[in-house]
Amino acid sequence: MVDKIGPAGELTLRTLAMPADANAAGDIFGGWVMAQMDLACGIRAAERARGRVVTAAVKEMAFELPVKIGDTLCIYTDVVRVGRTSITLWVEAWAQRYLTHTMEKVTDATFVMVALDSDGKPQAVPAE
Repeated sequence: MVDKIGPAGELTLRTLAMPADANAAGDIFGGWVMAQMDLACGIRAAERARGRVVTAAVKEMAFELPVKIGDTLCIYTDVVRVGRTSITLWVEAWAQRYLTHTMEKVTDATFVMVALDSDGKPQAVPAE
């Protein structure tokens, strides 16, 4: 994806980075950031699928900057492809730095979600 001046996609989730989510140096764990991205994808994909979804894949992710205690993590999602049972999303994580209006991009990735029926089997994503 092309880097832009600001976030790409729709703001899907905002949450505060707390001390329990950090190491001794005050840096937020990458796994926590990834979990928030996964949660945002689940919200956005479930809305599009009008039902249950699960994460099938996360494509390459590299952290550009750390998230610190007190930062607000902002997750932006964009549905880039809808297959028969899958929804592919472009996801960006941005940190709004503590007590400022400064926004810095932390990481991005492609997530693939799969729509499931009530028995947990893949089902077709409905037309829009």
